[in-house]
Amino acid sequence: MKKVKLTLVKSTAKRSPSQKATLVALGLGKTHSSVEKESNPAIDGMINKVKHVLKVEHI
Repeated sequence: MKKVKLTLVKSTAKRSPSQKATLVALGLGKTHSSVEKESNPAIDGMINKVKHVLKVEHI
């Protein structure tokens, strides 16, 4: 599977509780933190939900 690098570029302030929970589940807590994840349908759905606060790079 392909890997994606996710970077949180906007604050989680003023986000809905479900969006905050999604970011925590992805492993992103602080602004400008990054994680690498294997791309699968579950991860892709989570990325789609919070794509407005993320920078997504395909590796």
